[in-house]
Amino acid sequence: MRSPYKNNAIALAALASLSSTAALAAAPEAPESAWTTATLIESRANMFHPALNHLTFQSLDKMFSTRAVMAPSASWQLEEAPLELDGTFTLEGEDVSLEEFLEGTRTNGLLVIKDGKIAYERYRNGLDETTPHAVFSVSKSILATLVGLAVEDGSIASLDDKVVDYLPALAGTGYEDVSVLDVLRMRSGVDWEEVYEFGGTTQLTEVHDNALVGYRYRWCDYAASSAEGKYEPGEKFNYSTLDTSVLGCVLASAVGTTVAEYMTEKLWQPAGMEFDAYWIMDGPEPVGDEFYGAGFNATLRDLGRFGLMMLEQGEANGTQVVSADWVAASTVSDPGYERIADEATIGYQYQWWTFPDREAYSAIGINNQFVYIDPQSQTVIVKLSHTPNAQGWEEDTLAFLEKVSQLTP
Repeated sequence: MRSPYKNNAIALAALASLSSTAALAAAPEAPESAWTTATLIESRANMFHPALNHLTFQSLDKMFSTRAVMAPSASWQLEEAPLELDGTFTLEGEDVSLEEFLEGTRTNGLLVIKDGKIAYERYRNGLDETTPHAVFSVSKSILATLVGLAVEDGSIASLDDKVVDYLPALAGTGYEDVSVLDVLRMRSGVDWEEVYEFGGTTQLTEVHDNALVGYRYRWCDYAASSAEGKYEPGEKFNYSTLDTSVLGCVLASAVGTTVAEYMTEKLWQPAGMEFDAYWIMDGPEPVGDEFYGAGFNATLRDLGRFGLMMLEQGEANGTQVVSADWVAASTVSDPGYERIADEATIGYQYQWWTFPDREAYSAIGINNQFVYIDPQSQTVIVKLSHTPNAQGWEEDTLAFLEKVSQLTP
């Protein structure tokens, strides 16, 4: 099923389905590491096996080198006010029950928060409240929030700063005249086509196989060696995990520490998250980076807390973690940016998907991962899933999320 807002595969998140061991593109030898055994390389190459991804999406720390994001000693406690999710929902043109929808869209976890309280919480397929789950390109929206924090504390002086102000190694590449704002909006103009033809020779195949499977170089190394301009910066939306990878490297350079450490200090602990989270790496330490474009893993409730913080204008349990101005700038389309293309039904602001016809906005990752936020109905919905293909019933899920957000006690 083709998404109404993602042009073919270019607007999927940064990983995609591999049914057999990937053929690694020619690259320097991987650094020696416990993470580069033949077994683990093969495991990473096959992490999207449809029959097992319900399990692998809960277990990426067993397959990848990781960096931890540490929770505080005391967490933000959420009250409960149960809500029946009754009625029917639409899946592939048929009216189905809630259970049929959850099974049909391969749901591992569903959390609904209304008016600041947990209205519905469901764990399936071995997931429990303590287990981090992959969120793939939901990571992009989280990274953008960290960029906002870096702007607020002065680490990033301005969104109009050039990428090369923080990453001089990208001088002479397609990113030379690109601003931080351009990469936030996925409008760098850099030639990148996010198409998944594994075993082939696409850009995404090359970087995925070498950075994430073989641990031979980082995503930002590819940007430094191979990024070429195609459009003028700011001219055209083009969904690009490479842009987010560069944004993450800008952030790390600006704050002078790892993104995981910065996130612990500035977001995860001040917001009162309950459990440690982690980023998978695009190479083993000390040579790798967090996989900024799609590598974050967290528990269902902590993802709900993140969404609730955004809903409450950056406030978490009485603490102003990120400014209300940044929340609005990130999630409300600027004039002229309401749609990613003339015919599109969705927009893209600062690494968040927006909707021209309503206030809701969403972080979206491949294989049906969502953090959906609707200010009008005061609802946050987190859905974690394991669809057999990358797109995974996105149209039906967005309709489901909108309908659930309108339910009342």
